[in-house]
This record gives sequence, C-alpha cells and structure tokens, in this order.
Amino acid sequence: MSFTPLRKIQMRVTCIQMCSSDDVSANLGAVSRLLEQAAAEKVRVAVLPENFSFMHPDSAVKHRIASQTVPDRVLPFLADMARRHDMYIIGGSVLTVAGNGKLRNACPVYGPDGACLAIYDKMHLFDVELPGERYCESELIEGGRCPVSLDLEGWRVGLSICYDLRFPELYRHYAAQGCHLLTVPSAFTVRTGRAHWEILLRARAIENQAYVLAPAQVGVHPGGRQTYGHTLIIDPWGEILAEGATVDEGADAALVTADVAMERLEEVRRLIPALAHRRMPEMKN
Repeated sequence: MSFTPLRKIQMRVTCIQMCSSDDVSANLGAVSRLLEQAAAEKVRVAVLPENFSFMHPDSAVKHRIASQTVPDRVLPFLADMARRHDMYIIGGSVLTVAGNGKLRNACPVYGPDGACLAIYDKMHLFDVELPGERYCESELIEGGRCPVSLDLEGWRVGLSICYDLRFPELYRHYAAQGCHLLTVPSAFTVRTGRAHWEILLRARAIENQAYVLAPAQVGVHPGGRQTYGHTLIIDPWGEILAEGATVDEGADAALVTADVAMERLEEVRRLIPALAHRRMPEMKN
C-alpha cells in the first residue's frame, strides 16, 4: 500500500491578547508594539482580538467610531502594519457602518502588500442574559449572512468572531471548504470563559481536524465589562500549542505564538479520517 507524502509546509502564527480601552491611540500603540515584536520573531500571520481598537458601552460613541475612526485611522493602520512587517494581519474585529442605522462587527484581513483580502461580518450575535449581566448585541449590530474563507500561502483560513464559536455548523462548513486554520477573535465574558472557552475551542479543533487560533480580550474595560482572556492556539488533535493568561492570572498585553505544520494536520486527518467518514442523516416523514 502506498501513501501520499505528507506536505512539509510550516508557518509561524501569533495571537495578540490585550485589554482594549476607549482610547484608540493607546490601543493601536499597544498593537503596533506587539506586531513589531511578532515581526522580529518571523511571524507570518497575526490575529488580533475582537474590538481590538476600541471598547466602550456607549452606542452613540460606537456609531462615531464606526463612521469616522475606523475608516480614517484603524483600517489604514492595519494595512500599514501588514505592509511594514510583511505579514498577514487578521484584524480581530472592528465596527463598520451597516447603512440601515445599525453597525456590523467585522473582521478584516490584510496581506503583506497592504491590500484588504477579505472582510467577515459576525453572523451570530450575543443576546444573552446571565445573572447580573445582560448583553444584546443585536440592538446595535446587524448580523452577517455569509461565512468567509480565504487562502494564505497554501493555508485555507475560515473566519469567525467570538459568539460564533457556539455554532459548530459554521466550522463544519469551513471544514467542507477545506480549511486548515480557524480563527476566533473574541471578547468572552469571565463567567462564560471559565465554563466554556477552552472546551469549545478544543472541540472545534478536534471535530474539524484543523488548527484553531483564538486571540482574546482580557481584563476590565470601560463601563465595567470584564473579559476572560486565555488566548489559545490549538492543533488538529486538540492539543494546546500556546496559551495566554486568564483574567485571574493577569491582564497584560502579550503575544501567544506557535508554529503550525501542514504535515501535522494531514497526519491527524490520516490517523482518523473523520471528515471523509461524515454521513448526513436521512430525514423521514
């Protein structure tokens, strides 16, 4: 019996963990310093957390940021950083104008030439009431309609944002599209992070036999919101390759870096060819 040789394609990736505030300049400064460090470490793909450039609860301020600051400062910043450091940047998420009085929670991707390669609009919106906490993202945000994946130097990447993590059918779609990397920039609450964050991320990696890159917000933000942290890079076997601190351990900005290998991914898919074994259940009347 003959086997196709495993492909020896490797790439260094990093996830940025940070505690974003309502000071755009300070947030961009923190990201700039970390991306400079990432470039020195020969990172090829950097993934930022959800709402990396701005976090504040006021809806009117969010509209102003989305209509002015994001197009004028934040998106050009991402393009410049990608070009300056010759890397791909998956821009976590930023607020953009939806055109109907609402906003979108969007993940832009920039290439080493500074060009925008894709934008994914968060599909699943966080409308949840927990004891002492209420979140209704749909009051302000219009949900996206389409998954988005793209090729980065031979790696197929499926994009998602935070609450999307709880909807495995999105990632199964990406698996069917041949994705090798799944990105999940997030700002998980402390309560849900402690209970579900690592478990869900490892499940998405295992069931789709893909690498998962999950940068996270961590700490206390304007308005009192607290996020869990624990940025993770997970391999297709479900093993944690690199991780950041939880909010209980500290809230410092940091890089979480690992090398991903196509050889490892193909080895896992060969050992347990679960993706090839999938069967859709027959529905009976």
